[in-house]
Amino acid sequence: MTGMIWKPDVTVAAVAERDGKFLLVEERASDRLVLNQPAGHLEDGETFLDAVVRETFEESGWRFRPDAIVGIYLWRPDATGRSFLRVAFSGALEACESPRPPDRAILRLRWLTRAQLADPVMRLRSPLVLRCVDDYVAGMRYPCSLISHLDPGAPASLAASG
Repeated sequence: MTGMIWKPDVTVAAVAERDGKFLLVEERASDRLVLNQPAGHLEDGETFLDAVVRETFEESGWRFRPDAIVGIYLWRPDATGRSFLRVAFSGALEACESPRPPDRAILRLRWLTRAQLADPVMRLRSPLVLRCVDDYVAGMRYPCSLISHLDPGAPASLAASG
């Protein structure tokens, strides 16, 4: 792989729980029906927080207010050669503003327990789905301020601090 530039797909995901059940979307991916958290790609010029709010609304119709980072994950499926860098957020669902998710790839919403998700019959989009739920259930929470978004014109530091 000499000379190749590594460019992971940077994604965000919302881990939203109510009464012991987690919000998931059923979607079509690579001709398969799969379950995933409301999730998607970080767009150019977008902050991570803006991206997870946007993706949650587009895929579920719910307004999401992120309050913590559950985890940061790097996953490389063997078959594709692609890498995915996911930042998962927990938070509150404030209002369902659209009974039909705006994203046409989403077939329906599902509310499932952790045990239901772990059932081998469930078709999870990736191992990240269950891992994010497990980390959430384990109490993993980091402040959203862990992620810094620097303005394009921010000057580079001339000296290392330490």
